[in-house]
Amino acid sequence: MEIFSLQFLSSLLTILVIDLVLAGDNAIVIGLAARKLPVDQRKKVIVWGTVGAITLRVIATVTIVYLLKIPGLLLVGGLVLLWISYNLLADNDNHEDVKAGNNFWSALRTVILADTIMSLDNVLAVGGAAHGSVLLVVIGLLISVPLVVWGSTLFIKLVDKYPMILYIGSAVLAWTAGGMIAEEPIIHKFIAEFPWIQYVVNIILVVLVLLAGWTRKQKKQNMTHTMGGNG
Repeated sequence: MEIFSLQFLSSLLTILVIDLVLAGDNAIVIGLAARKLPVDQRKKVIVWGTVGAITLRVIATVTIVYLLKIPGLLLVGGLVLLWISYNLLADNDNHEDVKAGNNFWSALRTVILADTIMSLDNVLAVGGAAHGSVLLVVIGLLISVPLVVWGSTLFIKLVDKYPMILYIGSAVLAWTAGGMIAEEPIIHKFIAEFPWIQYVVNIILVVLVLLAGWTRKQKKQNMTHTMGGNG
């Protein structure tokens, strides 16, 4: 992939969208882990915790880029990414187990561990969108770091105000997943002569994920409303 080619820039844009969309959970994790600390220590935990988490994320993403070259893993990764894009809309929260640290080091440890674990979806998505380019991964992460650190809270507020943003992000993830599946050598061999098949399949996957996620979200909201009414 040539640097600054159309494919390179479109992949870079995809990575930035993925980083922003999946940054919300990480911002919540950092806030929860540092909430019991004094304000001055809280800022240090957020900065150093983010630096540590980002460092591990770079290492993990570069590793994923190489692992995805193993036969069969592109297909598995694509299917996992489809599940992630669905869960993004289904509104599944995973923050209950994040404990607030009582001192700087315990909070820092919690931020790095929790953020790293919750970044697995980000690592897989970015690895798939990079199409084997380590340079693209590094550039994408370097650009996205300030966006994630300083823009996560703002992004969460925007998502609350404009839910459509979340659907766009989920669609990008589903499209990336479709691309990963199509790049699996066994599958690519059959569709190489008919490139339009990939686009049709990608569109179908995006529609199915958005529809399934929206349906699940509506059911959860109706259940919550019903339980609230009964209470």
